[in-house]
Amino acid sequence: MPEHTAILTLSCPNRPGIVASVSTLLFEAGCNILDAQQFDDVETGRFFMRVVFNRLEGSRPPDAIAASVAELAGRFSMDFTLRERQAKKRVMLLVSKFDHCLADLLYRWRIGELPMEISAIVSNHGRDGIGSTDLGDLPFHHLPVTRQTKMEQEAEIWRLVQETKTDLVVLARYMQILSDAFSSKLIGRCINIHHSFLPGFKGAKPYHQAHERGVKLIGATAHYVTPDLDEGPIIEQDVERISHRDTPDDLVRKGRDIERRVLARAVLNHLEDRVVLNGKKTVVFTD
Repeated sequence: MPEHTAILTLSCPNRPGIVASVSTLLFEAGCNILDAQQFDDVETGRFFMRVVFNRLEGSRPPDAIAASVAELAGRFSMDFTLRERQAKKRVMLLVSKFDHCLADLLYRWRIGELPMEISAIVSNHGRDGIGSTDLGDLPFHHLPVTRQTKMEQEAEIWRLVQETKTDLVVLARYMQILSDAFSSKLIGRCINIHHSFLPGFKGAKPYHQAHERGVKLIGATAHYVTPDLDEGPIIEQDVERISHRDTPDDLVRKGRDIERRVLARAVLNHLEDRVVLNGKKTVVFTD
């Protein structure tokens, strides 16, 4: 990507002239559009757009461009985000005893596949609960939780979110149900991963339940967290075909792999400002 690149995402009631107005604004600001995607939801009457652009020599400064975008947003009743691409989002990873998603995210971060800064890793089981995953010098917080201490523990996590200026919280197989109040604070910036058997196979050992029912497909779903348990807007999903030869342990093993790749894709889409909320759904501008 060229230097001085920024990403603009927006959503608003659909009406003529939105694309022309955005393009004109960027042209007059001395910017060059590198990529542009749009979607008109005919069911809701809302318009969605993602624009990647760079500032050319002699262009207006970022603050002036941001002010022009804000003025345009007021005219079109837009919800928008505008971010300099090199300004990486700060991500907090929450984990319990299963470390496969955590290890995968850290690996992708270390090789540069996930453009983020890790603000903290939080576990309710301590370092012993996440196996041999190498955390390096990353800030680690052990925050145990019980039914009696749930509110206090969530308050401490929220304090960390604010103190570390965290942009995104990722539940990397964090096996605790967030309270409605805490979930509401994180709407649009907290991603969870779970097996796609929900709500069909709720409770303990979902893969064993699936095996008993003889399912032919297993999968995983990454979604934004909301007060409605596992009902938040879906960002990414994937499935894998299985057969009668697969044991419950085979399903668990294959499920781990699906969960890793689905969560990684969802996190990357969020980091690159490709996801725009659309009520109970999302618009995801993929390559």
